[in-house]
Amino acid sequence: MLAVTEAAAEAISALTAQEGVAGNGGLRFAVRTADDSQAALALSVAPEPSEGDQVVTSQDGAQVFLEPQAAEFLSDKVLDVEQDAEGQLSFAVLERS
Repeated sequence: MLAVTEAAAEAISALTAQEGVAGNGGLRFAVRTADDSQAALALSVAPEPSEGDQVVTSQDGAQVFLEPQAAEFLSDKVLDVEQDAEGQLSFAVLERS
């Protein structure tokens, strides 16, 4: 199952509050097929999980919703946040160590 770091949980909580979906809302991963038939992870803020989504809840209550294909792909990964040179935060999916 996807692991969520404390930093990622804080970022998810801040995002859901900013989007007005705090409480039941969360970050949702889904697999999308691009024009070149390459599969890619799509990330969005969702007010609630979609039917069939796996729900991962961090220790502080932040939620991540995983559509079935995304759940399979992310089952052995860790969700974290990283800061770039300009100070912008972005989510990062890392291998579990």
